[in-house]
Amino acid sequence: MDENIKNHIKQKLSLVPELPGSYQMKNKDNVIIYVGKAKNLKNRLKSYFTGTVTGKTLMLVNDIVDFEYIVTNSELESLILEITLIKKYNPKYNILLKDDKSYPYIELTDEIYPTIKVVRNLNKKKNKNKSKSKSKYFGPYPNVMAARKTVNIINRVYPLRKCNRMGKDVCLYYHIGECLGYCKKENIDIEKLSSMKNEIISFLNGNKEIISKKIKNEMEIASQNLNFERAIELKSMLEDINITLKKQTIILNKNYTCDIFGYYKHNNYLSVQVFFIRDGVLFGHHSDIFTIVEEKEEAIIEYIIKFYEKGNLLPKEIFVNELVDCDILNSYLNIKVSIPKKGNIKKLLILANENARNLLNEKEEIISKDDKTRLIALNELKDILKLKKLYRIEAFDNSHLFGTFYVGGMVVFDNFIPNKSLYRKFKISIEVKDDLSAMKEVIYRRYYRIIMENLEQPDLIIVDGGIQQVKVAYEVIKSLNLDIPIIGLKKDDKHRTNTVIDWNFNEISLNSKSNLFLFLTKIQDEVHNYAISYHRNIKTKGMLSSILSMVSGIGEVRKKELLKKYGSLKKIKMAPLNELEKILGENIAKNLQEYLNNIKM
Repeated sequence: MDENIKNHIKQKLSLVPELPGSYQMKNKDNVIIYVGKAKNLKNRLKSYFTGTVTGKTLMLVNDIVDFEYIVTNSELESLILEITLIKKYNPKYNILLKDDKSYPYIELTDEIYPTIKVVRNLNKKKNKNKSKSKSKYFGPYPNVMAARKTVNIINRVYPLRKCNRMGKDVCLYYHIGECLGYCKKENIDIEKLSSMKNEIISFLNGNKEIISKKIKNEMEIASQNLNFERAIELKSMLEDINITLKKQTIILNKNYTCDIFGYYKHNNYLSVQVFFIRDGVLFGHHSDIFTIVEEKEEAIIEYIIKFYEKGNLLPKEIFVNELVDCDILNSYLNIKVSIPKKGNIKKLLILANENARNLLNEKEEIISKDDKTRLIALNELKDILKLKKLYRIEAFDNSHLFGTFYVGGMVVFDNFIPNKSLYRKFKISIEVKDDLSAMKEVIYRRYYRIIMENLEQPDLIIVDGGIQQVKVAYEVIKSLNLDIPIIGLKKDDKHRTNTVIDWNFNEISLNSKSNLFLFLTKIQDEVHNYAISYHRNIKTKGMLSSILSMVSGIGEVRKKELLKKYGSLKKIKMAPLNELEKILGENIAKNLQEYLNNIKM
C-alpha cells in the first residue's frame, strides 16, 4: 500500500467512532469494492489495517485506497443499510452466490379451475400478487427434472386445466381425457375438482398411494384391452413416481417445515449446507463454498439473506448455529429464527455442520489449487500486457440472426471467475450489416453506459478477432476518453486460438499448454456460447413477439397493436407501408419492412 494512502487511512481511522454502522471500502477509481457492518465501527475498520490478513482479505486490503462509513442507531439498521448498499453496488469482495437461479417449486393455483406448474422466484411472485388468492407451493426441488416429471404425472392422471387462458372451444386435452373442458362446459363438478386438489396436495406431501393405485388400475385395464403401449407408458409413470418422490428416511416427530443452515470455516473458505425440511421429512439439501473477508457469523447472515432474496421461498422457521445472531435475522426476514438446544433438529443441525465440513475438506484442496492456477494465469497475463492491476475482464462477441441481423453478448470474469449477474445481451441496430459495425455499436453502448451511470470499469476488454476488431474497439474507447486496455483473441487456420493482439496491435503467441491459454479459451468459449444462444433463442422461439423485439423502436405497446391488427408475421410482412406507418411512424415502419424482407418464412 502506498505511504500516502497509509497515512490517509490512519488519519481517518483515528476519527471513526465506536458505534454501530455500515462501512464501504473504495478502490483507486472511487468504486465501492466491499460493504460491511459492525457493532463497533472503529474496531472493525482497524482490524483490516493493523492485523495480519491473508487470501481474499489481503487482496481486498491491497485494493483499498479509501473508506467511508455511516453510523446507525442499531445493529439491525446497520444490517439493513449494508444489504441495501450491497444490492445497489454489487461489490466484488462481498459474497457472490454461484448464480442468480432459485430452486424450482411446484405451484397448485388457488383458482376455480386450478392449474399446476413449476415456478421459480417465489418471493418476487408472492409480493407481486399480494392482492390475489394464495396458491399452494411445494418444494424446493433441488432437481428440476424431478419437479417437471412430478407435474407431468399429475397432469396425466388428473384432468386439471392445462391452458393459461380460457379458450373458446375445447382442445386436444379434453378429447384425450386429460381436461374437463373448462373453457366450454358450463357444469363443471366442483366437488370433483375439490377432491382432485386434496388428492394432489396429499401426493405432493409424500403420500403416493392414491395416485399409484389409480395408475395401477389404469395399467390393468390397458393390459386387459391389449393396449400394451399404454400399459408400458403407465408402468414408466409408476417408476417415475418412485424416483421423483423418493425422500430420505430422516423423519421428525413433529411436522416441521423449516430450513436448517449448517456451516464450517477453514482458512478463508466458508462451506454452507442447507437442509430443507418439509412436513417433517428431509426434502432436499443445498451446498455452497466460497471465500470470505468478514467474520464467519456475519458472512452466514449475509448468505442467508441473499439466499432468500434471490427467490427461494421463506419457510415457517429457520434454525442456525449458536454464534449467529438470531434476533437480527428474525427482525430482517420477519420469520422465526432459532438455535436448537436438543432433539432431532439439533441432531440435523450437527449433521448439516458435519456435511459442510466434509464437503470443504473434500474440495478445499481442489479449490485452493484452482485459486493458485487462476492467480498464476492472471499474473502471466499481467506480465505479458504490462498491467499493474487485473481483476475484472469484460469479453464481447457477436452473432448474426438470419444471416443479416446481429445480436451481441458480453460476459464478465472477476479473477477469471464468471460473474453471471453482470452478463449482458445487446440487440443491434438493423442497419448493421457486418461484424465490425456490430462490435463498434456494442462497445460504444456498453462504455457510454458505464460513463453515464458511473459503473465500475473493467481492467481489460477482450474482443473476439484480430487486429481489425481491436482497432474498432480501441477507437470507440478513445472516443469516449476512456483508458481501458483491449486485446483480441486471434484464431489460426484450424480455428484454434493461438495469438493475443494487444491495443498497440502487437501479436503475442500463446502456449497451448499454459494455464493462461486455458483460461482465455474458457472466456472466449463462454462469450461465444452466450451470444449465439441469445440468437438461437430468438430464432427457435419463432414467436412474432420475439422477432418484432429485434427492430429498434418497437416496444411492448406497438408490439401489441401489431399483434392485434395482423396476428401473424406473414400478414405483417404483406401489409402496405402506409398501414404500418399509422402504427409505427415512417422510419420504424420502413425498418420493419426491410427487416422482414430479409427473413426467410
